[in-house]
Amino acid sequence: MTTTIDNRPHLDSLLMRESLLDKDLAPKTDAPVFKMLPESIVIKIGGQSIFDKGIKAVGPVVEILNKTLDAGNKLIIGTGGGARTRHVFSIGIDLGMPTGVLAQLAMADALGTAHMLGTLLAPKGVVAIPPEMFGHLLPLFLHSAPGVIYNGVPPYSIWEQPDKVGKIPPHRTDAGCLLLAECFGSKKYILVKDVDGVYEEDPKKNPEAKFIGEIRSDKLKDMHLQSLPFDRVLLDIMENTKLIKRFQVVNGTKPDMLAAAIEGDENVGTTVYAP
Repeated sequence: MTTTIDNRPHLDSLLMRESLLDKDLAPKTDAPVFKMLPESIVIKIGGQSIFDKGIKAVGPVVEILNKTLDAGNKLIIGTGGGARTRHVFSIGIDLGMPTGVLAQLAMADALGTAHMLGTLLAPKGVVAIPPEMFGHLLPLFLHSAPGVIYNGVPPYSIWEQPDKVGKIPPHRTDAGCLLLAECFGSKKYILVKDVDGVYEEDPKKNPEAKFIGEIRSDKLKDMHLQSLPFDRVLLDIMENTKLIKRFQVVNGTKPDMLAAAIEGDENVGTTVYAP
């Protein structure tokens, strides 16, 4: 603490006399980031790609998650809303709802999926955590239980920023799980979909589409692919992440791929890494 000529005390700090809008200030704040949950693994279970397929797809994934929990891994599991969210989006867009309202509506559908998965994993002590208390109490929950489940939707709510084209919220469940992994410094982030990874074309429409095993996020962004198996905004987020430098996309309908990814095998699925 210092004292000015008129005896007013001032706290000595980096930002005390600086404008937060000063472009020269940002580099000075680029300090190491503390990892709150470095041993945790964030797994996003697709709503449309996995849950909408019913027990045939969900059952084997739950079995892998049970084995992973038994092995002592700490899991943070995010869920998507699937077909329900798409239906709500369709109605909301038809009614003229703004992007922020659509983002709020998506939370309810994803939370429903979270509660269903929580029920299936309840014997392991894993439950779905209400969004309003999830973030602040996450370390406590994960210390007390082997895993937790949440709705995956980032809480931008009515403050969701509009996308460049259209009104669909750009930050959906894939993005929410990546942002969570980045904030808490998780060990890895795995996206569980119904395709083996990223292809240059939709493999469901073109079985001959070229598979991409590993690629840098900015290079993938520059390819301007017609479709991706995850939220496109992930490629923007990866440009600025400090802790999560890669994520993996695996096929949940092939449970062995998920098991291998959890164990650290980066040769399964597609790995997207930061520039």
